[in-house]
Amino acid sequence: MAGMSVAQPVEVDRDVVDFAAVGKWMDEQGLPAGEFTGVAPLGGGTQNIMLRFTRGGRDYVLRRGPKHLRAASNTVIRRESRILGALDGTGIRAPKVIAAGADDDVIGASFYLMEPIVGFNPQTELPALHAGDPEIRRQMGLSAVEAIARLGALDHEALGLADYGKPDGFLERQVPRWLKELESYSVNEGYSGPEIPGVERVGDWLDRNRPAQWKPGILHGDCHLANMMFSYDGPEVAAMVDWEMSTIGDPLLDLGWQIATRPEPGTTGAALIGTLGAVGGLPTPEEMIAHYGKFSDRDLSNATWYTVLACFKLGIVLEGTYARAAAGKAPKQVGDFLHAITLELFAKAHRLIE
Repeated sequence: MAGMSVAQPVEVDRDVVDFAAVGKWMDEQGLPAGEFTGVAPLGGGTQNIMLRFTRGGRDYVLRRGPKHLRAASNTVIRRESRILGALDGTGIRAPKVIAAGADDDVIGASFYLMEPIVGFNPQTELPALHAGDPEIRRQMGLSAVEAIARLGALDHEALGLADYGKPDGFLERQVPRWLKELESYSVNEGYSGPEIPGVERVGDWLDRNRPAQWKPGILHGDCHLANMMFSYDGPEVAAMVDWEMSTIGDPLLDLGWQIATRPEPGTTGAALIGTLGAVGGLPTPEEMIAHYGKFSDRDLSNATWYTVLACFKLGIVLEGTYARAAAGKAPKQVGDFLHAITLELFAKAHRLIE
């Protein structure tokens, strides 16, 4: 093909991304032609694959599912590209999609191209400006709150996302949905069952205290600080990333998620946020709730309920890896680490409902 050549480093598996096929597809999209240069894998908090490259004078990041696709991998990638496309132009801090490959036959998996994000992930990096100033770190936490509040304030129907989730009965579904998930882990041979004190008690409290009224909106679904990129020259969020758990539901669960995952130095959970979690200096839950209210007209009187739900849901999600580790399907060290965080999350939930 005219103008097309490929410089493909050995660390990029052709079975993962066939750049000859990607180049042909990019040409069909009207994107600049040329040689692929600077191809490099990017790390992330998920098993999804991200590769950065330059072609025709423009920088790109390609995102696709893992090499060994799971049942929902392609659907997740297509949903991500759809919601990011819908958010373009709204002012929400999110990656900008350049083009999406709807057909799995280009590289054998769904993928999309997005613009690279200029920023750092506080799980793995903390520039001197941020490391040396607790007020900057406090403002980082508030900027993360603002980001989810602005997201939850959008009119999802006006953005063409009316069918992106099933908001009817969203809150009612949560406890039975996640108790069923926890029960499903018993299929892992070697897993003796959840040793999590008071799971049923927390679930019962959630059912008895569930908010009677709420307004549907866009939910990021996994908005802890390790899924945020921050500006190098200030505390502002550069982009919220990893949208694979996004849906239409109750956006206040995002607020509860940020409070539940707020890193407290010295805890196991703080290690999930890495460098930033170790130094702390983040806003208090009360400051986070008040700040959310500056960008939202939602009723925040039930913020504790959403925090307890976040502890309950995330704790059960993490327990899944512990169960797989017990069956030899995940590293034991990772399973033990996440189980310890599950216990911390449920301990936090118990403190909140006492």
